[in-house]
Amino acid sequence: MIAAMDIQVTKTERSKLQDIDLENLPFGKYFTDHMLEAEYENGKWTNVEIKPYQPLLLEPSLAALHYGQAIFEGIKAYKDEEGNAFIFRPYDNFRRFNISAERMDMPEVPEEIFIEGMRRLIELDKKWIPAKKEHSLYIRPFMFSTDTMLGVRPSSKYKFLIILSPTGPYFPKPMNIYVEERYTRAAPGGVGFAKNAGNYGGSMLAATEAQKQGYDQVLWTDASEHKWLQEVGMMNVFFIIDHTAITPSLEEETILNGVTRNSVITILKEMDIPVEERRINIDEVIKAHKEGRLQEVFGTGTAATVAMIQKLKYRDYVMEFGEKDWTLSAEIKKKLNGIRQGKSPDTHHWMFPV
Repeated sequence: MIAAMDIQVTKTERSKLQDIDLENLPFGKYFTDHMLEAEYENGKWTNVEIKPYQPLLLEPSLAALHYGQAIFEGIKAYKDEEGNAFIFRPYDNFRRFNISAERMDMPEVPEEIFIEGMRRLIELDKKWIPAKKEHSLYIRPFMFSTDTMLGVRPSSKYKFLIILSPTGPYFPKPMNIYVEERYTRAAPGGVGFAKNAGNYGGSMLAATEAQKQGYDQVLWTDASEHKWLQEVGMMNVFFIIDHTAITPSLEEETILNGVTRNSVITILKEMDIPVEERRINIDEVIKAHKEGRLQEVFGTGTAATVAMIQKLKYRDYVMEFGEKDWTLSAEIKKKLNGIRQGKSPDTHHWMFPV
């Protein structure tokens, strides 16, 4: 067990904050003064430290570079109107991180390192949290294998790190989405539910081809029929049909159990909006659109929060939505932001104080 006092802290001599314009932040470009690092060897975590943000010295034979044992999480911290810092639902990400670790045959990271280490790191770099609408401090915990010999097997050594990035909105405008039929993101029995690096590396070609056609991201479909809908890029997706919110279920373990997804489901139920977590295929969506029963479509994720979708294309059929259609998604986003910024009561205790 690693207690809080066992985390060694080395502070930077000069803050980079004075060189950064917090009023004009792209997503994930700048990083704060410090990072957390821990090492796993001989069955235990050691050398837990917070130190100045710096490059890593790695050997070319590093196992993660060859065999892809690498996982991560995305979390956000906010400031309320009094300047107090809070992390949004970190324990949900902590649990999901270790689910990913189990699936990738990697060691679990204990709460004392993941949660307390994160809290102390943010406490040290709290001044980096932007106090601006649609802005936050993005938190990236990640782990990768560090054996330095070749051979396809689980590594015996790992590194766990947390880095922080002050950031603006991931999608500054509504999205155009292309329904993907050729490439596959995940299949039953695979690693679709784990937040591992390979899921994202394997998605890039499809996204690039969609962007060439004027679309921002793809809506993934199942591996066999390419009809059953899964995720939008790196987000979960919601369809509002007949004033009911429908989102793909988690049962097949092909999509991520999104923390924002679960938060949105809770808010929808509090708004007395029926929610269905089930299989949904593209034919049902198109039929609902042709009959005027598809009110809106939106994505949810840590980076994007709630992202409006203005165009959804399947083969030659294009579904378009405008500002007048984004009523429910806009209300959900407003409610979430209110809780995160301390303007609305946190009745579910989602905000973890730093």
